[in-house]
Amino acid sequence: MAAEATIRLAAFIGVLAAMVLAERTWARGLVRPLGWRRWPANLALPVIGSVVLRLVAPAGAVGVAVWAEARGLGLLPALGAPFWLALPVAVLVLDLSIYWQHRVFHFVPALWRLHRMHHADPELDATTGLRFHPVEILLSLGIKVAVVVALGAPPVAVLAFEVLLNATSLFNHADIRIPARMERWLRRLVVTPDMHRTHHSEVQAETDSCFGFCLPWWDHLFGSYRAAPAAGLNGAVIGVPGWRTAREQRLDRLLLQPLAGTPPAGFPQKGT
Repeated sequence: MAAEATIRLAAFIGVLAAMVLAERTWARGLVRPLGWRRWPANLALPVIGSVVLRLVAPAGAVGVAVWAEARGLGLLPALGAPFWLALPVAVLVLDLSIYWQHRVFHFVPALWRLHRMHHADPELDATTGLRFHPVEILLSLGIKVAVVVALGAPPVAVLAFEVLLNATSLFNHADIRIPARMERWLRRLVVTPDMHRTHHSEVQAETDSCFGFCLPWWDHLFGSYRAAPAAGLNGAVIGVPGWRTAREQRLDRLLLQPLAGTPPAGFPQKGT
């Protein structure tokens, strides 16, 4: 676990570079007026979030997993689960917990205000997958830590999940077009950019669907799957009305957005 930070940073840089290259090669081709002008704030947010986490919880979820393992805490150790079984079970349960966390953040007003900043990106690309409020990141860590301790997840499984979650978030927000036949097969295994694009529609019923980040199975199992926006993938309007201008994409505005007023009539007033 001594190499955790190096592994996570190397994976992050590698996947981000691959997605940026893919966006140049297989872009969906939609008009994006702001484009790279959103990047400074989108890229600064994970840096701020990482600093906050190091200050508040320097051990992180992996460190807590090491601590719990040393004490034999959690359901998997209590059941005597072998490592070969504990590893995939832990990854699956952690992904399921993120799915439900995501749903809760959409329907609890105070939490929606935090998460709304992520949805207020008026355009989608890989950097949108990094755009989360530092307070939301801190709350998410608390939920993961609770699951890790209760489950007794092996530290290697927690590290694998953290890398997987970060990589799939970059992938499913990327502005890339996947051939239709490959898309049909791929979205059976992982949340694809086309599947997640529905979730970023300004239409509330579509915003409140497709909550998965990594695995698509939970949306099918719990009835939150939508194949595509009603207006089509190219016709769906992305973002939140009232927060689409270049001014609203500045870092200071994004950090303060949870304290801002409600969106205009016609969009979810759940953030009041």
